[in-house]
Amino acid sequence: MDGKQRPSKMKSTQPVLVDPVVVGRITTVHGIKGWVKVHSYTEHAEDFFQYPPWWLKTPDGWREIEIDQCRATSKGLLVHIVGVDDRDVARQYCQLNIVVEKSRFPELEQGEYYWHQLEGLTVMTCQGDIRLGVVDSLMETGANDVLVVKGDKTSLDREERLIPYTEQFVLGVDLDAGRINVDWDPDF
Repeated sequence: MDGKQRPSKMKSTQPVLVDPVVVGRITTVHGIKGWVKVHSYTEHAEDFFQYPPWWLKTPDGWREIEIDQCRATSKGLLVHIVGVDDRDVARQYCQLNIVVEKSRFPELEQGEYYWHQLEGLTVMTCQGDIRLGVVDSLMETGANDVLVVKGDKTSLDREERLIPYTEQFVLGVDLDAGRINVDWDPDF
């Protein structure tokens, strides 16, 4: 990010967000002039700067924020929120998720999926069609993404399984059927 300023204002409204998706989190303050550190959940950390407006879920409801400056540093992403020029004021935004509407995301190629599309899908084995559970979340390991699959009352058991999201183990994703087929030993 080049750090160029863009004029904008802070708004405080109670909108109805259509298909909200968490794309990052404000973690802590940085310096004394109201800057905050942001942890991005997007594949490329700077991508979520492309999805304004940002919304935060606060105890008082949804709050739209706009940024006027941003920087990518060796220690992460730094953001300055419009109208926030004091460390103590910036602190109220810490530990809040950054949410955007799903419609802001670009279309993906055939066979590519956003994490939020995989969350909630049923995971079935190819060995006997055994239900392992539901994708609770995904995590990034550096080598590959990992499905966090949690068993429920209709699955084989209530165990949590970590299944690498690779072609070797994930055989197919069917969003319409709400299902992911995996080559995974249920005993592992």
